[in-house]
Amino acid sequence: MAVPLDDVDRRIIDLLRADGRMSIRAVAERAHISRANAYARLDRLRADGVIRGFTAVIDHEKYGKGLSAYVSVRIQQHSWERFRAYLRDIPEVDHAALVSGDVDLLLLVRVADPAALRTFVLERLQRIPEVRSTQTMFILDEPALGQAGR
Repeated sequence: MAVPLDDVDRRIIDLLRADGRMSIRAVAERAHISRANAYARLDRLRADGVIRGFTAVIDHEKYGKGLSAYVSVRIQQHSWERFRAYLRDIPEVDHAALVSGDVDLLLLVRVADPAALRTFVLERLQRIPEVRSTQTMFILDEPALGQAGR
């Protein structure tokens, strides 16, 4: 269920999406509100679950995971819960989404090189009993879209 947000809430969220380490003082100044108001709004946004946490944005290549790919996965019918449990133990999966359409899941996978991707798909992913088929699409470029991490 959506949480009611006003323009100031949205501005705070946009500021923190761009720089999650921004001080509350800077947030207050840029949102044109008092620090007390900024603290209160940030506390409410966190309590309401709108802001779920803060994370570091990394350069995947420098981190040693310079090859990224989307892997679409078809799984056995009614096996989502079991498959989701496997995903929690697979560090190569950066993001997973249950999707509609011809496939069941779309995984964003980050690995060191093509050999690591091959090992991941053929020896880890396809050996999960619930997996019926996979298709791998290499990511050629990930342009920044104006916000950190995107």
